Amino acid sequence: MDDIRYTTTYEIDGVIASGGMGTVYLAKQTGANGFKKTVAIKTIRKRYMADKENVSMLIGEAKLVANLVHENILQVLQLGMRNGAFYIVMEYAHGRDLNYFIHHHKTENTFTNIQIAAFIVSRVARALHCAHTAKSLKGRPLGLVHRDVNPGNIIITQRGVVKLTDFGVAKALTMKTPPENEVLMGKLPYLSPEMAHFEATTPASDVYSLGLVLFELLTNRRVFEVESLELLQELMDSYALAPPSVVQADVPPELDRIVLKATAPDPNLRYKTAQEMGNDLESFMYGNGLGPTNEALSNYIDTQFGPEGFIPRVKKAKKDKIKPKIKEVKKKKKS
Repeated sequence: MDDIRYTTTYEIDGVIASGGMGTVYLAKQTGANGFKKTVAIKTIRKRYMADKENVSMLIGEAKLVANLVHENILQVLQLGMRNGAFYIVMEYAHGRDLNYFIHHHKTENTFTNIQIAAFIVSRVARALHCAHTAKSLKGRPLGLVHRDVNPGNIIITQRGVVKLTDFGVAKALTMKTPPENEVLMGKLPYLSPEMAHFEATTPASDVYSLGLVLFELLTNRRVFEVESLELLQELMDSYALAPPSVVQADVPPELDRIVLKATAPDPNLRYKTAQEMGNDLESFMYGNGLGPTNEALSNYIDTQFGPEGFIPRVKKAKKDKIKPKIKEVKKKKKS
């Protein structure tokens, strides 16, 4: 075969999520002989496409994650354009985000199993380490920082696979992003002190945010329940985080230590890497033998939520097709 030509059509099945900036659709990627693959498509509303910063963030996210191939990172499959608007085709993770997971336990007046909580966060730590240490094809470090680690950006599939998603506000050496001393990125309750004070972020900033997620997962309580930056700054300047065992008495000392180290106000006192935090969590889980796995998390979900309780809701959408331009890749076959 001297050349390969392909055209891809995406059939929209429904809406997974919709917000002020855009919509995430459930879709099917179609191919030859009835081939179909379920995917998710992220779009930006047309009125925001006029803002070059919004467009560059969407394109930047697609390019950043395209080569971050890791079980615990939601994969980006394609960046396309239709009617002058960009869209990202992503792996579809059939499950719910960690916000839903925590809210369920809070509603049921119960705490997440401690081993399961450690397992979930250890997988996010693995994803972050992959991102933080990523290099270009020429071997140059990308200097990537996620900057938006929070329960809404952590998905758990029904099979018990944990996925970190939404690198939309990430920074990297290869990207042009708004200056950190001028523009705030990320969600207020999960910002690190340096982010809240408009200082430069590092991988330690993501570690701090992940420590806040672990505290919330163990206790059903956010550390910083704030709606203004001024209040957050005030709390951070005068607040010493208590160990999670103060709220949830069953939390063992080792997890208390991990949370407090991850959330140290001084970045130099935190884990130096997300991998170090993940290693400590795995030592806690597997130090005495067998510990939780994807299958254990999947079984836990079935027990807690029932057979259909963790299936994402998909709203109906008008049938539509997204047809990107035909691309041609010429390959010479060696005889």
